[in-house]
Amino acid sequence: MINLAVIELKDIVKYLVKITIMIVVAVALTKFFSSFKTKLNIDKNSFLKCLDIAIPSIKLSTQEENTASTQETKKPLKMALEVELGILDSLEKTEVASLEAESDNLETKDEEKNESNAEELKEAETGLTTEVLETNVPEKYTSEYNGVKIRNETDNIKLTEEMLTPNVDINTKNIVIFHTHSCESYTPTENFEYKASGNFRTTDVNYSVVRVGTELTKYMEHYGYNVIHDKTLYDYPSYSASYDRSLKGVAKILEENENTDIVFDIHRDAIGDSSYAPTVKIGDEEVAQMMFVIGSNGGGSEHDNWNENLKLAIKIQEKANELYPGLFKPIILRDSRYNQQLAKGASIIEVGATGNTMEQCLASMKYLSKVLSEVLV
Repeated sequence: MINLAVIELKDIVKYLVKITIMIVVAVALTKFFSSFKTKLNIDKNSFLKCLDIAIPSIKLSTQEENTASTQETKKPLKMALEVELGILDSLEKTEVASLEAESDNLETKDEEKNESNAEELKEAETGLTTEVLETNVPEKYTSEYNGVKIRNETDNIKLTEEMLTPNVDINTKNIVIFHTHSCESYTPTENFEYKASGNFRTTDVNYSVVRVGTELTKYMEHYGYNVIHDKTLYDYPSYSASYDRSLKGVAKILEENENTDIVFDIHRDAIGDSSYAPTVKIGDEEVAQMMFVIGSNGGGSEHDNWNENLKLAIKIQEKANELYPGLFKPIILRDSRYNQQLAKGASIIEVGATGNTMEQCLASMKYLSKVLSEVLV
C-alpha cells in the first residue's frame, strides 16, 4: 500500500508540472497575440488616417462607425449612398478647383501673349530710303495725278482732272477687311510652310492672304481704329461665284455696322508662278509692293460709288508716295464692280504676288497702316 501511494503521488506531481508548463505557455501565447493584435490595430488606424486625409467622406464614415455603440445602426444601402455622395462631393470640389486654376493659368498666358504682341508691334518709321527692285513685268499706266499713276482698262470711261482729284469725304468710324479669294497664298518659307490646297492656295488662314488681313487689323487697331475682319473662306470649296458669296457676307456686315465707308478686299496678284515678286526695299527691309484695283460702272452695271472709290485710292497712294515711294504700283481701273458698289471707300488691295513671301507681305501691312493712319483722320 505504501509503495502504491508513492507511485500515485509522483504521477500527480508529473501532471501538476505538465499543467503548470501548459499554463505558462498559454499565458505567453496570450501576451504574444495580444501584443500582435495591438500592432495590427495601430497599422489599421494609421491606414485609416491616410484615407481620412485623402477622402473626407471616408473619415465621416469612420467616425460614425466608432460611435455606432451609442447611435442607431444605419441601413447598409443608406450608408453606402452617403459614402458615394461624399466621394462625389469631394471629387466635384477638386475638379472645380482644378478648372479654376486652369482658367487662371490660361488668362495669365493670354495676358502674357497680349503683352508680348504689344512689345513686338513696332510702328513703321518714316524718312527711310526706298528702292523698287526690278521685276520681269513692266510698269504701265495711262493717266497720272500728282505722281499717282492710273492704268485705265475700262472701255468707255475717260478720266478727267476732276475725276482724279481726291476731294472725298469718308467716314472713318469703322474699317471692314475681308477676302473674296481667301485661299490665295505665297511662296512658302521656313516660318510659313503650309499644306497647299491648290496652286499657291491654302485653306489655312494662318498662311493665306487672310493672315495679311489679320496683320493689318492688328496695326489699325493699334492706331485706334475699329476694324471688322471677316475671315470667311468665300472661294472654298468652289472658286466660282466667290464674289457672289462675298457680296452677301459683306452686305450683312455693313447692315450690322451703320455709317461704314471703308471696305478693303485684300488679295494677292493672281500671276500663278514664283517668278513674279514685286518688291520695294524700305531702309534695310524688303516689302511686297501693293496695288489698288478699282471697279466701275463701265461694264453697264449700276455703281454710283466708283469715282469716290477711285478718289480715296488716289488720296492714300499720294501719302504713300510721300512717305514710301514705290510702295504701290499704278492703280488699275476696270469695268467690273468687284462688290465696291457697297461703299464709297471700297477697293481691292493686292498685296504682293505668288513670288513674294509672307514675311514681305506682313511687312507691307506695317507701312500701309502708317499711311492709312495719316490719311483716315
